[in-house]
Amino acid sequence: MLHSLIVGLGRSGRGLHAPSLAKARAAARGLFVPGPVLGHDPLRPGAEGVTVVDSLEEAARRRPPRRTVVHLCTPPHLRAEPLERLARLGYRMVIVEKPLALDLAELAAIARLRRRWGLRLTVATPWTASALSERLLAARRSAAFGRLRALTVLQHKPRFTRTLESPGHPTAFDIEVPHALAVAVALAGDAEVAAAGLEDMTVDGLRLPGLGAARMDLVHHTGVLTRIESDLTAPLRERRIVLEFDEAVLTGHYPCSDADHTAQLTVAVRGRGPARTVFTDDALTAFLHRCYARYATPCRDLGDLPVHVEAVRLLAEAKDMCSPRTPDTEEVESAVGA
Repeated sequence: MLHSLIVGLGRSGRGLHAPSLAKARAAARGLFVPGPVLGHDPLRPGAEGVTVVDSLEEAARRRPPRRTVVHLCTPPHLRAEPLERLARLGYRMVIVEKPLALDLAELAAIARLRRRWGLRLTVATPWTASALSERLLAARRSAAFGRLRALTVLQHKPRFTRTLESPGHPTAFDIEVPHALAVAVALAGDAEVAAAGLEDMTVDGLRLPGLGAARMDLVHHTGVLTRIESDLTAPLRERRIVLEFDEAVLTGHYPCSDADHTAQLTVAVRGRGPARTVFTDDALTAFLHRCYARYATPCRDLGDLPVHVEAVRLLAEAKDMCSPRTPDTEEVESAVGA
């Protein structure tokens, strides 16, 4: 059985991981050591069901690191440094809140840490464990509707207040898009970025560069075309995914918040009327259960880590396309053969 330590008690740690972990612990008691979950965050209070410790060293004294799963929910620009601290204290099983890294340099640093310390890393993008995603993956693998031709994901919601209060994400690419990217890569394989765009967020006369909306067009090596759009200034919430096959169009709606854990899937087969199903889809709880079950075995498989490495590469490529280019930067790139 395994212990739990949540590092970072902001929105992700306190508002998402803690309650979902409580549900997973209640449903699969054989996976978890009874007793409170530990949490550490020098800047924030604890959460319901979480016992706060003053330091990572204290956490390591109170629970055996080798039998503890760490939920690393620090801001996205703080990944490699806390990972190294945790590794030196003996922790090896870590669930990293998405995205895994903000750029290729940090991704390389994390890869070095993983190899040096034998870390077992999992990235928290619950859409990969979603009941809706599983149905879409099953349709893709079965080829029941022919070849997958195109994929579209729309992730829209108003995020003004949280963006103003928690400026930890540098661009709109780093907030919702990693969920969609992980699913797109799982469904259609590795890809290249064909086009990308960023828009600013403006509220009360204040402009926040690059935090309003993000767009990516991908060409997968399998020939599938993907469009991902995330508008964080939209007046309404929507998490919609559309798969266009030879013989059918599948339209799915992921849950938009923790207020309702249901998803919907509409299948429109050529020549027939559409059929809609509604089903429970508590993706983060399912993700945590699956992750702990894998960590409970000595197997050293990478899980879906390669999917998230590819997602970081694509995010870095999209950001580079959206970066302002000046004569100076173009001159430097030319000098190094970029």
